[in-house]
Formats: sequence, structure tokens, C-alpha cells
Amino acid sequence: MAKMIPPPCSAATGVGALPHTDPVQACDDVLSIFSEFPYIPTLPDRALLESIVFNDSEQLPGRMIREDRLLFDSSKDQTAAMEKVYMDFVEGNYADYGLHKEYASAFIEMLQRRVPAARVLKCQVTGPVTFGMQVVDANKRPIYYDAQLADVLSKMIALKARWCEKAIIEHTGVNETIVVLNEPYLASLGSSVVPVDKDTVKSGWTDIASMVDGGLGVHCCSNTDWEFVISLEPSLISMDAYATAKEFLLYADTLVSYMERGGIIAWGIVPAEHKIFATETVDSLYEKYLAIRTQLCTRMPEKLFDAQSMITPSCGIRFADRDGSLAIMGAAAEISRRIRAKNSLA
Repeated sequence: MAKMIPPPCSAATGVGALPHTDPVQACDDVLSIFSEFPYIPTLPDRALLESIVFNDSEQLPGRMIREDRLLFDSSKDQTAAMEKVYMDFVEGNYADYGLHKEYASAFIEMLQRRVPAARVLKCQVTGPVTFGMQVVDANKRPIYYDAQLADVLSKMIALKARWCEKAIIEHTGVNETIVVLNEPYLASLGSSVVPVDKDTVKSGWTDIASMVDGGLGVHCCSNTDWEFVISLEPSLISMDAYATAKEFLLYADTLVSYMERGGIIAWGIVPAEHKIFATETVDSLYEKYLAIRTQLCTRMPEKLFDAQSMITPSCGIRFADRDGSLAIMGAAAEISRRIRAKNSLA
């Protein structure tokens, strides 16, 4: 079970990628818009190594990059490298699993900032399901389907998550952190075409949760088996409320119980795709958010909903330009301001 973090009281924050190529500018923009609950963005437009999966792959045993693809070299014996991950996990040796500038320029830049006034600082790492389904061996088989590799992968990510939170606490002055696993491939839960074993998912989650001292959340921007995801007891669930609220709210009773236990839902009500965002206004998105709030509050107190909710874009803002990303982030911040003013939230 992950540690529950203090209620965000309908604060706003961001998710994942930004279109920026300048990490200084990216961090400046995030801190100006989300000063209370900032996040560390990824900048995939800077280079291949900063894109999802690649950005967390530096310590993967047997890693190869060929023709812009991330592969596992199964032609060589990787036993020693895999054993090192196991031993480091058992002994809690996370020092070798840090992020470096060529993989995470905005993360390294954010470590130069002092943000003690922030309630929480959020970062994101690639989750083991998404990571393991994207990396294939010589037979083009995802490494997540190899039980031993999946186990090593979750332990490597656990060590990386631990390094991230420790670095944030040490350098930025914040007291609370949350590491969010970026897991779009959780949409494969229950799929007969791209099956994902729930026991493997749960085992990997348990490994990571055991290594992390602060909050541990999960982001999935598609519909999935939310009952199962909630059963993992994440600190925060980040989801695409703009596109999948109807399906998500089918689990209303489970969601209410989760929030009663201290769980936080980050409602991605602002579409991150700029073409879709351009068809909406802050007013229309605010009304969509109020509709979700009204529906769930037939089963729970409004004060609880507001305390345990956040407002975010639906996913990473990669395909807008900088001005577009500022507008999308700004819309999330404005919806947060409106709901907090309406309900006198601190």
C-alpha cells in the first residue's frame, strides 16, 4: 500500500510531457502556473532519450537502441546485470538508478529550484507494464511476458522511483513528494489481444510501493479495469476525465470508498490534444467538471470530493506549441480556482 498524501483540496497540476525543448523555460512555466502543486515535466521533443520508456531505460540490463527502437539483447548473458538489480533492491541501494540530463533535462533543472512553499512536488516515471510491453527481445516478444525480466524491471523502476523522491527532497526543499507511474498500457487489462497478467502487475506494484517513502500514484489515459487499479491502493489515480469519465464513474461506489480512505483522483478534464482543446472553453470544461462532481456527490459529501480531487490536463501536452501548452495548463489552473472559490477551499 502506498502512503496517502495530504488532501490537495482541488488544486491543479500537470501531467507528463510538454512541447518545450528548453528545460529552464519548461520549469519556469510549470512553477508559474502550478506553484502550489508543481510537477516535473518530461520533454520528449528535445531528443529520443527523453521520450517515454527511453527516459527511464538507462539502467535496464541488456538495453540496446537500434533504429530508434528500444530492445533487449537476449543474445548475451545478462545474468550479472540482472543480479545486480536484485541485490540493489534487497539492500535498498538506489544511488546507481538516478536520472541524468540527457534522459531527463527538466528533472535535473527542477532540482536546481527551491520550492519550499509547494505542498507536494510530483514527478513521473514509466510504469513496468508500459515499459515491459514496449521493449522487445530478439524474437520481438515484449519482455513483460518473461516473468524474470518483468520482475527485474519492476525492481529497477522501484529503485529509480526511490532515487527520484530522495533527490527532490534533498534539493528542492519540499516536504512531500509523489511519484506517478505512467501506465497507458494498463488499458490492456482484460484484453485477449494484448493480455496483461494481473498477478504480475500487482507484484510489480508491490515492489515499487515497498521502496517508495512518499506517495505513489498511477496515470492511465485510457479506460481500464479501475476496480483492480484501485485495489492496488495508489496514493493518486490520474485519468482522462474528458474522454472516459462515463466509464470511470461506473465504479462510483469503489471510487467513494477509495477517496474516503485518503485516495486522490486527478481528474484530467482539460483535453491535452490542442485541436480538441480549441473546441472548448474554460466555461464548458468547468461545466463538464461540475457534472462529474454532481454525479459522484450523490454518493458522497461534496467536501470529501473537493478535498480528495485535483484538476489536470488529460495527459501529457506534447503536440501543442508552447502557447498552446500554457493555455491548456492555464485552463486547469482556472477550473481549480473556480471550484475552490465556489467552495471556500484553502
